[in-house]
Amino acid sequence: MNFSVENLACRRGDVTVLTGVTFSVAEGEALVLRAPNGAGKTTLLRCLAGLTPPVSGALHFSPEDVAYAAHADGLKAQLSVEENLQFWADIFGTRDIAPAVDAFELSSLLSRRAQDLSAGQKRRLSLSRMVLTGRAIWALDEPTVSLDVENVARFSSAVTRHLAQGGSAVLATHIDLGLPTARTLDLSPFRAISQDAPSDDPFLDGAFQ
Repeated sequence: MNFSVENLACRRGDVTVLTGVTFSVAEGEALVLRAPNGAGKTTLLRCLAGLTPPVSGALHFSPEDVAYAAHADGLKAQLSVEENLQFWADIFGTRDIAPAVDAFELSSLLSRRAQDLSAGQKRRLSLSRMVLTGRAIWALDEPTVSLDVENVARFSSAVTRHLAQGGSAVLATHIDLGLPTARTLDLSPFRAISQDAPSDDPFLDGAFQ
């Protein structure tokens, strides 16, 4: 899905942290956000997902087209992996959990409760929801936290598959995921506050949209 933002200003709390952000992302393309901590990567992703209204500017797409994954895993601890997946599949109307199970190799974990998973397993389960959303734009905030090298590769393959199917993605990550159609956007020129301002707070993030 092609989409763009124009002259966007975003705030964190009462403070405007980004101004004049303009970019476009083509169908099948990934845009990787780069900037120092606190520069506004999380704030921009939340704005794209409709969780934080922009101060000004234009979003040339609907937030309903965006699936957002942030720092928190957002799992239902007492439910099994399979029950968590089926819950999300039902919400998003996709029904079939097999694509998510296959993408993140969750078949051996289906009967385990989410609260009994390791940090890496919880992250895999959380990210697998992206496959079930059916949404064209993936907005991902440091998605590889807690993932080992093998599972970073699985995640990269899932994103690559999404792009090949006509989707697009915006990611804040310091890891080179090897995405074939990725380009980088440095947010530093759009910063509206100093480096000493409070950093993006993961505890304020919605886990998923």
